[in-house]
Amino acid sequence: MIKLLGISGSLRKASFNKALLHAALELPLADVRFTAGTIEGIPLYNADIEREGVPAPVQLLKDQIAAADGVILFTPEYNNSMPGVFKNAIDWASSSMTGAPNVFAGRAFALAGTSPSPFGTLLSQNAWLPVFRTLGADLWSGKRLMLPKAGALFDRDGKLVDEDARGRLKAFVEAFAAYVAKTKGL
Repeated sequence: MIKLLGISGSLRKASFNKALLHAALELPLADVRFTAGTIEGIPLYNADIEREGVPAPVQLLKDQIAAADGVILFTPEYNNSMPGVFKNAIDWASSSMTGAPNVFAGRAFALAGTSPSPFGTLLSQNAWLPVFRTLGADLWSGKRLMLPKAGALFDRDGKLVDEDARGRLKAFVEAFAAYVAKTKGL
């Protein structure tokens, strides 16, 4: 059984990327256990706070990443880049100041996202590339999922209703799961 973790990089309740993550969690996937992580409650990074102890929401995220065979970041795009709140969460999770192991090193990661813009999350995903290289993550580049014009893909309740987008999402997650299985020997 392949263990995948999905993390949305938005705190907004009605976030398109949270909705995309939830759509991915509902996909019928063989031999895959797909769960959701969260960046909710993670404070702004401060080494003084970390010296006193890793905050519980940060430790939870680190534990979720460590338990996963592969992780998909569902990243919004803010001002042609990654969201600050999402980068902050990754900064916390990657800190080894307390001697914690690097949960990113060698772990398979993939990038996905949706945006109201006509380009999806192209620039946000590009902004993540040097971050994950620096962390030593195994950043999968087999496919990219950048769904443009998000407002037309979801209904009022945040359900992914566009069949083409649903098919692309399923193909993306299945291909990433196959990659993870191959690299982990599962």
